[in-house]
Amino acid sequence: MEPSSSEAAAAQTVPAEAGLHARVLEHLGTAICGGELAPGSVLNIDELVDRYAVSRSVVREVLRVLASIGFIEARRRVGVMILPASAWNVFDPQVIRWRLASAGRMAQLRSITELRTAVEPHAALLAANRISHDEASDLVGLAAKMWAAGKAGDEERFLHLDIEFHRRILLASGNEMFLRLQELVAEVLTGRHKHHLMPHHPHQQALQMHADIAQAIQRRDGERARQAMVQLMEQAFDEMKSLWEQTGMPDRSADGGPTTTR
Repeated sequence: MEPSSSEAAAAQTVPAEAGLHARVLEHLGTAICGGELAPGSVLNIDELVDRYAVSRSVVREVLRVLASIGFIEARRRVGVMILPASAWNVFDPQVIRWRLASAGRMAQLRSITELRTAVEPHAALLAANRISHDEASDLVGLAAKMWAAGKAGDEERFLHLDIEFHRRILLASGNEMFLRLQELVAEVLTGRHKHHLMPHHPHQQALQMHADIAQAIQRRDGERARQAMVQLMEQAFDEMKSLWEQTGMPDRSADGGPTTTR
């Protein structure tokens, strides 16, 4: 049976509404992270409807999402207020992506790198004790593919392999909470690539560190795997900081204020 005209129209409305929702959410999210919409500012639903030329239902859904990640709060007799960065769900992948697109990029990269430095070395240590023989062999093979992609300057393939490498270590750790960090790791690695904070050809040292980590895990040398992962995290941040400084752009925190780099 052919769908009725009303059914066909409804089918077209769903993706259209979803597209409008994504566009408005992305714009407001980046504006809040970038400080264009400062904490304490009040959002007016009717003004948003007019500004983005969308329905009230789209605006309400966008505000619902922003409220769920701590960006806004509805207050009696005030309206929808922008909240300070201290209220944000900084573990949400969307928040990470928006912060990476803002002037607070290096502050975001620093905080995630510090989190990764606290977690991933221990994940590597656990993986050395818990990984299966086949999984360890696959990890060593993955490091070899990263080496080849890095030497060839194939940035897209290297990014894909890098994300998978770290995902497998988090998975092999056997800690389900560590594994949940894979989306954060994927966002920061993708952000480095997107914002040109990753060299066209990965440094020899970084390629060697990935190989060292994989081989230490395969040998079940947990302490060596942990140490190599710490070195990789430190090298990655130094690399990002150097590339950032070359742009001459200021390093700013999530609330728009200056921070001191280390």
